[in-house]
Order: sequence, then C-alpha cells, then structure tokens
Amino acid sequence: MLTHLQIRDFAIIDLVELEVRAGLTVLTGETGAGKSIIVDALALLAGGKGGAEVVRAGTERAELSATFDISKSGAALRDLLKDQSVDAEGELTVRRVIAADGRSRGYLNGVSVPLQLLRDVGGLIVDIHGQHEFQSLTRPSAQRELLDDFGKNLELADKVREAHKTWIGLVNRTAELEGKARDRDSRIEMLRHQVGELKALDLKEGEVAALTEERTRHSNRGRLAEAAQAAVGLLYDSDEGNAHATASRALAGIKTLSGVDQRLAKVIPMVDEATIQIREAARELSRYLESLDIDPARQEEVERRLAAIEELGRKHRVQTHELPGRGTALEKELAELESADNNLNSLRKQQVEALEAYRKLATQLSLDRQAAAKSLSKDISNRMQVLGMAGGRFLIDLSQPNVEPAAHGLDAVEFRVTANQGQPLRPLAKVASGGELSRLSLAVQVACSAKDARCMVFDEVDSGVGGAVAEIVGRELKALGFSGQVLCVTHLPQVASQGHHHLRVAKLTDGKTTRTTISELTMDERAEELARMLGGMEVTGKAREHAREMLNMAGGPEQKGRSAGKRKA
Repeated sequence: MLTHLQIRDFAIIDLVELEVRAGLTVLTGETGAGKSIIVDALALLAGGKGGAEVVRAGTERAELSATFDISKSGAALRDLLKDQSVDAEGELTVRRVIAADGRSRGYLNGVSVPLQLLRDVGGLIVDIHGQHEFQSLTRPSAQRELLDDFGKNLELADKVREAHKTWIGLVNRTAELEGKARDRDSRIEMLRHQVGELKALDLKEGEVAALTEERTRHSNRGRLAEAAQAAVGLLYDSDEGNAHATASRALAGIKTLSGVDQRLAKVIPMVDEATIQIREAARELSRYLESLDIDPARQEEVERRLAAIEELGRKHRVQTHELPGRGTALEKELAELESADNNLNSLRKQQVEALEAYRKLATQLSLDRQAAAKSLSKDISNRMQVLGMAGGRFLIDLSQPNVEPAAHGLDAVEFRVTANQGQPLRPLAKVASGGELSRLSLAVQVACSAKDARCMVFDEVDSGVGGAVAEIVGRELKALGFSGQVLCVTHLPQVASQGHHHLRVAKLTDGKTTRTTISELTMDERAEELARMLGGMEVTGKAREHAREMLNMAGGPEQKGRSAGKRKA
C-alpha cells in the first residue's frame, strides 16, 4: 500500500508531498491542472520510460519518491528483494531521479538498482490502468497473461515456457547432429588424419615457449659468452685488478684498524659477505659459460622441432601454443561423430521425454485456464449488468489450434463480448463503442484486481459514461477500496462523491511561472468541489445542495453492502 508520495520538479510540479491512506482516494481538478501528472509520476516510479521532457523547466533534475507498506505483500516481492540484496522489513521506499540531460537512476531503500529491477518491483506493488486500457486488452498476449494472472497460473506458465525451451534446444541439437551425419564419413577421415598429426607431434604444455627460448639462446651465443667472460674477469680473474681482490684488500685493512677503533668492527661482516658473493657470482658465470658449449645437433633438432610446430599451427590456423587445445577439440568432435548413432538415439529419446514433460505441464495449464476462464467470464458478465450493459455477456474463448508446441502453451485465448442481449458474441477487438469499451475495461480491471494486493491507480477510466452508470462505476471503485487501496483520477462528480478521501489538484500561476498544488479536502470543501464539477462556470445554490446530497448518499458503511449486492445481481 502506498503511504507517502513526494514529487519535486516534475512537469509543472515544483514540490508536492502526500500522505496516502487505504480506501478509495479520488483526485479532481480543472482540465489541465495536472491530475494525470500524479499518475505519470507513479508510472515512472514503477519503472516506466521517461526522459528530459519530464524535468521542470529551469531545474537540474526531477526527483520522485514513494514509500510503500509491504508488510502484507506476497512472497514474490519478498523473494525478489532478497535475491537483489535489498533490505526491506515491512517498508519499501522507491526513488527515481531523472536529470535534465535525460539520464535516469533508480533506488530501492537507498540502494541504486537498474531500471529493469524497478519495473519488476513496480509490477508487484502498483497497478496502473489508463482510460485507454482497452487497447492493450485487445492483444491476444495481454489477454492470455491477464487470464493467467487472474487464475494464479503465472508460475505454471513459466514452467511451460522453460519446458518448451528445453524441448526446442534438444530439437536443434538433434538437427545439428543429423546434419553432420550426412557427410560424416568424409569428416571422420579428415579428423582422424588431423588428430593423428597432432598426436604424432606430441606437443607438451609449455614446450613452445621453452624451445623458443632455447633457439634465441643459440642464435645469441657469441654475445652471451662475451658478456659472461668479461663479467668473470672483472669480478674475479683479471690480473689487472678485479672486484674480489679489491674487496679482499679492503677487508684486510679494516680488520687491521678495527683494533684502533671498534666502530669499524661492525663493517667487517658486510665486506666479508661481499667478497664471498663476488666469488660465488664468478663461479656461477663460469658454469654458465660451460653450458654455452652448444651441440650443433641439438641446435638443428630445436630448429626442426619448431619448424614442424609452426607449420602445423599454420595448417590449423591457430597460434602454436593453442595446438594442444585444438587437438583436444578435434578428438572430441571425432568421438562424437564416431558415436553419432548412439548420440542421436539418446538425443531423440531425450527429445521425446522433453516433449512429454512439456505436454504434461501444458495440459495442466490448459485445465487451470479453463477453470479460471469460466470464473472470470462469469464475474465480468455480472459486473457488466450494473455498468450500463444490461443483458451483456462476456466470454473467454479457449481453443487449441497449435499443431506444434508453443512457448505459451497449447491455448489460444480470445476475449469475446456482446453489450446487448440477443446479439452474438464478438472478439473484444471488434467492439465499436468507446464508452462500452471503457466500461468493459473497468469491469475487467476490477474483476482481476479484486484478488490483488497492489496499489491500484485508475486514470479517467470512467471516461465516456455519465448519469446513473457513472455512480455505479464510483460504487465499484469504492467497493474495491474497502479491501485495498485505489487512487482514481476523475472528472465525474458521481465517482468523486464515492471516495473515502478527496484530493484536489489546482494549477497556480503568477504570470511568470506555473505550478501545481494538491490539497486534501474537508467535507465542506468536498461539497464545494462537487458543486463546481456539477455547476460548470457558475456554482449555484442548487449545485451545492445537490453535491451535499450526493455525499450524504455515498457515505456510511451501509454503502459497502449495497454495492456488493448490486455487483452480484
């Protein structure tokens, strides 16, 4: 349930802050005052699309924030928030910031989240219905999803979709192997030759790098020997003076004088260690020089080995160090082709099993859809009787035209309706009257939302109706508000009078800037607002009297019983 809403620098709103309660809250005001802007703000908080155009002129960004009481929300929302590491114990704050350059950021309880997660969460906490909602209801996919949502079959529908995905994957894998089997003999012959070459090469891990290093050492032997020999001389062997002799003389002198000044004693171990290190370095260099005596046969062997490796690398179009991996891949392909018959038989068996699992799930989904379709058809037909379509009938038609399995199951779902008794049922998409479509949309939305714990928002869904039917629409929305939370933008006093709470949206201007304000009305202010809606340009005493009468008739807990009774009729 929505408990708090704050809107800053959005469209023509500079700052609006609302405390929202349970029940039916109606929003009224003059045309263009900004009533639907509130709905737009909630849509953005639910992850809707919005760019720089929504930012109030002259400001850097629009900021929207809503707090929801989620203590009674379902497991789906709790699991989703837990999976995304969003802490939410009973309360969830949703925030959306849109910069003047169009960039957008979303937050859940202060944690920055991608807009897709905002959409996923928004779909579980707020349900927005516009005055043209019937347009989406004409799409078969929307009708099917609405039916599954009503029947609590969305999870089963997901399982059917996954089962179909598994089956399709096996079909594609089988087709791939069957394609390979057609030229299997020639491919096997080629693979055996290639695998044989790579096995004969017997390339070890890291061998290419070691051989390359050895070849480099062979080709630079002269320079290496010259540098090592010079270093040995300078360190130890030169008769003209070397580092070891110099260090030894220094050590002897320090030892002699250490008796004169004990402070020199601490230097003796360091110089002594230096002479030892110089001698050891010279010996290591001498051993290195001996290792440079290269066997010409070994040098030729290295060159021949590297040439063979490089040639095979070019042949297989891979880097030389990738040849072991290439051999493994070819061996795997060869093994698959040599056992293709067994693999194909196994895949075909898995494919049959996957199809059977899909059909089992899809059949169960069809049965559940039939039960949900019967219940929803009856509920909507009953609601049509009190929404100005007496004698009308609504039917959800299920058929199974699919020869091949489909991701959504076996069923084609079609909403069919007639608004007048004796007239044949026709597809919803072919119903001509905008008023009938609007009322039918409301009946569908109310019937499907009756089982929903989300905050429900209706934006002028009462468009195209009036008189007694408008009052019935208001009663339906009010009845829905008794069990949840409903926000309704309306121009009709008959609907506005049914609200548990009444907000008035007004547009103010000082000649330079325009801004929107929202205020909650007292009972006297509500009567004045209804009188304005009834009276037009000039509010008369009769209009005020009529408004107070409408409020008196709408008030009282007994209204709940009257609305429910009429809905059952």
